[in-house]
Amino acid sequence: MKYNMKKKNNKIYNIIILALITIIVLYFSLKDNFNETINEIVNMNILWLLVAFIFIILFWTFKSYSIYNFCKKIKSDFKFTQAIQLTLRTQFFNGITPFATGGQPYQIYYLKQIGIDYASSTGVVLENFIVYQIALVILGLIALLCNMFFHIFTKVYLLQKLIAIGFIINTLVIVVMFILAFSKKINKILINIGINLLSLFHLVKDKELKKDKWNDNINRFNKSAKILLKDKKLFIKNIIYNFIALICQYVIPLFILYAMGDYSSFTADIAIITSAYIMIIGSFVPIPGGSGGLEFGFHEFYSNFVIGPQLSALMLIWRFITYYFGIIIGAIALNIKKVK
Repeated sequence: MKYNMKKKNNKIYNIIILALITIIVLYFSLKDNFNETINEIVNMNILWLLVAFIFIILFWTFKSYSIYNFCKKIKSDFKFTQAIQLTLRTQFFNGITPFATGGQPYQIYYLKQIGIDYASSTGVVLENFIVYQIALVILGLIALLCNMFFHIFTKVYLLQKLIAIGFIINTLVIVVMFILAFSKKINKILINIGINLLSLFHLVKDKELKKDKWNDNINRFNKSAKILLKDKKLFIKNIIYNFIALICQYVIPLFILYAMGDYSSFTADIAIITSAYIMIIGSFVPIPGGSGGLEFGFHEFYSNFVIGPQLSALMLIWRFITYYFGIIIGAIALNIKKVK
């Protein structure tokens, strides 16, 4: 009961922080040109706006194919509709937790509920996270190289340093994930340290029994991870699915720009490169949804191409489609299950 109350309080706390950050962002986005920004939004072309929404749905769809392929390898009767459902719910939990850390634990819980044991589900979720990170880093590397050769951004020196830090952090995350996935020795050391610490505070009664249980889980988790990695074709295919998913997400600002009647300020390749920069920065902002950091990065990078009310409107609609819309749809997906 106490644990559930603590989880509920943490969720409420995260939502309050998110709401405060959102209000602050809205204030600074609208304070200088409120009427003009609202006018830009109100007069948007609905059809181009619909295309932007379609592309965020495509982003979720391709991400669903990735988790579907991994789960299908472990559980032959796993359905694509279940993968879609899991992806949408993950948007909600990622959206309301710092560093998007809430999605993976929920994925493990969900997969356990449909019959995949904790060890195997942890392996699936970890592998799926690895392929996503690899796709993110590849696109980030492409963006870095493009800027290096074509000098796309001319006035974002501080942010370029943050990009370098973000690129290094995301690469290190991949390395750490591989170590956790395939090093039984390191996993067992970490589990033993954790159980020993818990026993000092009398939170674990039978220390040796717990160690044996967790060591057995680690063996099964390691076996599951190796099965998934052994299928290199599947691994590469899922990297490609995540790569395509990210491109679908990164190109969304272009369609919002078209919705505002501007067909010349930047092109699809510029939108993808710019968004790749922004997302690498946002990945290490310790606030739910990277709020504040992502908006700042968006404003600074896209101000190379658009300014004033147009930039503010572009940022607000982009943020709604790529972030808040996912939280809303994820919450609906969760509540539909509760109603059933």
